[in-house]
Amino acid sequence: MTGLYGIRLALCTVAIVLGAATAASAQNAAYPNRTITLVLPFAAGSGTDTTTRIISQQLGVALGVPIVIDNKPGANGSIAATYVARSAPDGYTLFVTTNTSHSANPFLLKTMTYDPVKDFTAIARTGDLPFMLVVTPGVAAKNVAELVAYGKANPGKLTYASGSSSAIVSGATFAHNAGIEMLHVPYKSSPPAMNDVIGGRIDMMFTDVPTGLPHVTGKSLRALAVTTAKRSPLVPDLPTMQEAGVPDFDITSWQAYFGPAGLPKEIVNRLNSEIRKIVEKPEMKARLAELGMDAFSGTPEELDIFVKQQLVLWEKLITNAKIEKQ
Repeated sequence: MTGLYGIRLALCTVAIVLGAATAASAQNAAYPNRTITLVLPFAAGSGTDTTTRIISQQLGVALGVPIVIDNKPGANGSIAATYVARSAPDGYTLFVTTNTSHSANPFLLKTMTYDPVKDFTAIARTGDLPFMLVVTPGVAAKNVAELVAYGKANPGKLTYASGSSSAIVSGATFAHNAGIEMLHVPYKSSPPAMNDVIGGRIDMMFTDVPTGLPHVTGKSLRALAVTTAKRSPLVPDLPTMQEAGVPDFDITSWQAYFGPAGLPKEIVNRLNSEIRKIVEKPEMKARLAELGMDAFSGTPEELDIFVKQQLVLWEKLITNAKIEKQ
């Protein structure tokens, strides 16, 4: 009897395990069947917010469910990142973020409440967002050389705002590489920072092109240079920082989709497939290019490798700029 009982018990255990696996597989196969929340680390109106809303509109159509944007700015993106890291890995809470939370924060913040590698599942990149240096019209400098000359003649008088880690690192790199002293004024996100630059309360800032370009076109801000190694096709007349005389300057912001750690492979593959189809459409590339975004994608595995490489790069950028952890 004991042997027969043991066999029955073993068979029941196998049946339970197989049943659970089948149920989980069926649930993943039915994904998605309700609203998906995309958490963003920046405020509405930021470059990441603007481009994500465009992509997510088509993603919702492709998946057949509503997609809701949940902006959680603050603490250099840590609030949003921590929220997603602690969410259930069921595919209904996703993270669209940049190098702010996943490349720079480990080297800018003394206390980290999440791990950019271990606490997330890579899904898909959506592209790069180049940054540019903009100044309030009240600043007399018409180019970077004149701005540097003013900074050297007036140590500590220039002020720069930041609404992301990219802006923090760009500003500090500019000050260090140009040999000038500036006062840093941090903000939760780019839109409020830009409002104070437009209003003349702050002299300048480094901002993503999607956020800054409308104000440059409208003459409420003046653009002096882009942060990338090559000129941007959207603003081809703007020199790079290196062309403008600031050595060793090459900073690009990237954007990608992530889920919490443990996101099932079936869900990752479904999301990656749909995101890549959307981003690779010629009309989508053209629309995002108008906002200053270089749109492209890739596999989850490529994104995972990229994130690890970017951690090495941003540690070097932050170390070279001599930025102390806060």
